[in-house]
Amino acid sequence: MARLAYADIGREEIRTLAARIAAERGGEVLHIYRMLLHSPVVAEGWLALMTAIRQRAILAGDLRELVIMRIAQLNGANYEAEQHRAFALREGVSEPQLDALEDWENSELFSPLQRAVLDYTDTMTLDVKVPERVFAEARKHFDERGMIELTATIASYNMVSRFLVALQVEGDDKV
Repeated sequence: MARLAYADIGREEIRTLAARIAAERGGEVLHIYRMLLHSPVVAEGWLALMTAIRQRAILAGDLRELVIMRIAQLNGANYEAEQHRAFALREGVSEPQLDALEDWENSELFSPLQRAVLDYTDTMTLDVKVPERVFAEARKHFDERGMIELTATIASYNMVSRFLVALQVEGDDKV
């Protein structure tokens, strides 16, 4: 159960923003946004950042979703993993890859590109400081824009998972 009650999206001061969130996020206001709406300015900034990361960046969808699923796993963000499993499958991540993600280093299911992305993700998430070896391996696969977008995706979804875990937001919570 979430540590704070979810915002009432019918409140006049957030109704318009809640409707915009629902329109941009598939017709409903998910738990994460119901929590964020306690601070409309934060919710609006969050929506802009995450829309840029998920819908406007050039990072391939399968790589983005591998990053998201791995961060959710590393940070214990079950809600995030639940929300993104279907997206990952739709973007081309296979069920066996999702099952092997916890031990990706010892799996043959990931390409050299995916391995470089997962190593970069693990390092940014767990160690924060990225050694030159890890950066150089990822850099082989991306130009400057690609590296910025990969790094921003990892950083952003670490923010998401830490927000969810700290406030104990879960998918089966009552709204």
